[in-house]
Amino acid sequence: ASILAAGGLLRAVVRAQAHELRKSSYLQADETPVPVQTGETPGRNHRAFIWEYGQPGGPVVFDFQMGRGREGPERFLMGFRGTLQCDGYAAYDKLGEDIVYAGCMAHARRGFIEANKLSPQNPLPLEIIQTMGQLYAVEEKARQAGLGPAERQALRQRQSAPVMAALKLRLVEIRQQIPPGIKLAQACDYALNQWSRLEVFLTNGLVEIDNNWCEGAMRPLALGRKNWLHIGSAEAGPKVAAIASIVETCRRLDINLRAYLKDVLPKLGDWPANRVAELTPAAWKAAQAKKS
Repeated sequence: ASILAAGGLLRAVVRAQAHELRKSSYLQADETPVPVQTGETPGRNHRAFIWEYGQPGGPVVFDFQMGRGREGPERFLMGFRGTLQCDGYAAYDKLGEDIVYAGCMAHARRGFIEANKLSPQNPLPLEIIQTMGQLYAVEEKARQAGLGPAERQALRQRQSAPVMAALKLRLVEIRQQIPPGIKLAQACDYALNQWSRLEVFLTNGLVEIDNNWCEGAMRPLALGRKNWLHIGSAEAGPKVAAIASIVETCRRLDINLRAYLKDVLPKLGDWPANRVAELTPAAWKAAQAKKS
């Protein structure tokens, strides 16, 4: 109960963090199902969803919703103007005229990995996986060299853009040779349908090649599903999401979670609502740095 009470208090901090995220120019998004006890059907849990919005290496907010419809992202992203990176799930589409959509190469690659597992003797899926591997090698080079967005964009234009152009031609070629419906055809269709979004990373050095930061943050929740079985009620969902938001943000920003909570939680009860942004993990870390 005390954990959920903490979650209730932290919701205000997470709302301030969400407000900050909406002001940024680049966000990643993903969603995962979570079972919730509602009592609607005895012995059966409701399938709710936790949506994630965050910046690579920066703050993240988990948003609990009872469904997987577009209302969740529509509400959360209201006022956001920038690049949203997500998979091809339709709920993210047409959320605003000011949103540029970036695709996820890891999602596109996954289809070819599955096709390769189903037909290991077929050389085509492996060929595409290896070509995508060249793109990831450029990303690794940028990471190792510690390149900033502008330098990373220039490197991608020189080295990744020709690989992407060749990859698209090859996908079209392969797709024309194979019947629809098989796994390899589905993988080609997904990649080609997402193509304009998959190319966004070439022209924006801020944007990652994939959504793996997002997926990495979801992993503890996926593991949690196996351990805690379900969320006890619909009311508990937003509190659990608030706690997860703070835990993951502290992990990403290299903040000692215990020290942060010990300082912030006692203050929250009577802290002025218009100053809650001062207590987000990022603001707290900056304030601690000034003190030392």
